[in-house]
Order: sequence, then C-alpha cells, then structure tokens
Amino acid sequence: MYSVLVTNNVKERLGRFVELPPDETHVIQPVTRHAARVSGFRNNLNNILSVLASKKLQQKLLSSNWQITVTEYVLIQIISGTLGLILGWVVSKHFILGLFVGVTLYLLPGLFLQQSIYKRQKKFQDQLVDVLVLVRGAVQAGFSLLQSLEVVVREMPAPAGEEFARVQREVQFGIPLSQSLESLSTRMESDDLQMVVTAIIINSQVGGNLSLMLTAVTETIRNRIALLGEVRALTSYARYASYLLTFLPFITAVVIFFLSPGYFSGSLDNPITRILFLVALIGILLGNIWLRRLAHIVV
Repeated sequence: MYSVLVTNNVKERLGRFVELPPDETHVIQPVTRHAARVSGFRNNLNNILSVLASKKLQQKLLSSNWQITVTEYVLIQIISGTLGLILGWVVSKHFILGLFVGVTLYLLPGLFLQQSIYKRQKKFQDQLVDVLVLVRGAVQAGFSLLQSLEVVVREMPAPAGEEFARVQREVQFGIPLSQSLESLSTRMESDDLQMVVTAIIINSQVGGNLSLMLTAVTETIRNRIALLGEVRALTSYARYASYLLTFLPFITAVVIFFLSPGYFSGSLDNPITRILFLVALIGILLGNIWLRRLAHIVV
C-alpha cells in the first residue's frame, strides 16, 4: 500500500512538472517570497491529503488540463459541499434542504470537470485531421517524427498544441515516445487517435514508409468522419423526437398552469395521484434513454 502511494505521488509530481511550459522547465525563474509560501502550502496540503488521491481522478484532471492536483480538487469538493450544507440549512431552516444544497454543490465541480473534458476532447478530435496533415507534410519534407510533432506544437492552437507539447516534454524526460502517445490517447479517449498511435507504434517496430502510413490513416479518418456525419443526419429525427417527447409533458403542464392556475390544486393530496405522477416521470426518463440508445450508432 505504501509503495502504491509513493508511486502515485511521484507520477503526480512528474505530471505537474511536465505541465510547465518549456521556458519554465529549462530556465530557473526568480521565486518571490509569496510564491514560495503558496508553493510550500500546496505541497504540504497535497502530502497531507495524498490518501484521497486516485488514479482515475488524476487522469480526468489531465484530460481537462486543469492546473490543480487531485487533492486540491477533492478539497474544493469538500469545501463546496460543506458550505452548501451550512448555507442551505441556515436559509431554509430545514436540514433536508440543506443536505440537498450541500450534495448539489459537492457534485457541481464534477459536472464542470466532465463538461470541460468533453469540450476539450471534441475540439481535439476536430483538429486531428489537420494535425495528421501537418505531420505527414513534415515527414515528407525530411523531418523525423519528433521534429514533425514540434511543427504541430508550433502551428496548432490548443488543445492539440498543448497535448503534443506535453508529449514532447515527456520524451525529453526520458519517457518512450510510444508510451507518451499512449498516454495522449488515454487522455483524449479518441478511437481515431488510438488508431493513429497504433499505426505509428507498429511502423516504428517493423519499419516502412511513415508518410504512406500517415496518408492511409488520414484518409481512413476522413472517411469515418464523413460516415459519422451521415449517420448523425439519418438519426437526427430520433434524437429530436426523444427531446420533444421528454419535454412535451412538462411544457404542457406549464401552459395549463398559466391558463388555469387552480387546475392542479389538490392533485398531490391524493396518494394515488402521487404514485401516477411518479410512474409517469419514470416512464418519461426510461423512454428518453431508450430512444437515445436506439439513435446511438457506433461508427
């Protein structure tokens, strides 16, 4: 158990150092007293709360490129949930409502994190074809693969430029290029990128024309993107139908309430009516999930 914690701690510190831009990793910057205190406080805090760290959460923070550690993220969650519980309890005078507010604020950082990961991964996926075109052009011009990645870092905006800059810094620290590319594929969770990484690793092991391989992979990814666009166009009716059927009962209830405010008065007093409302809500949720699963086609 101790060795696992030590290994995770070393990986986390190495990851934080790799996140630094090149000018900060190679040039010693003057450290002010305030910055030294903040850095010391963060290190002590991370050491104390290192038990709360997890590899899965660390991977999510790397995917989102949030410049905080796992322990700091967990601490933000705990503080948010505690403040929400106290404020909700004080304002509403009810512990249950305070608990609801506390749980909501505790889960809020996780929602922001997932949204940040989704946006960043989607933007990277949209840049992948341009990245491959740059790498293929650089290789055809006589550059090595690492030099081609440097062209990507210099020419591509975030997140592609940031991610390949991280790959470069990991290689400079002695991590094999194949392992750095595998880590990139894990962070971005892209099937197309995994195919590219697999092709590059196989090419480095067995040899061959890297430029031809990149050309074939680029054309394959372009065809997959075109096919995915066609599939999304054909399944758009089912997706929008699921949205309409899900929100239609609630929109109807709101319209009826404004047209006749007393229409629903006393309807929740009857236990049978409550059960019917609950069954209807469960049916709406299950129907939405079922329609969305029918419209979800993996390309």
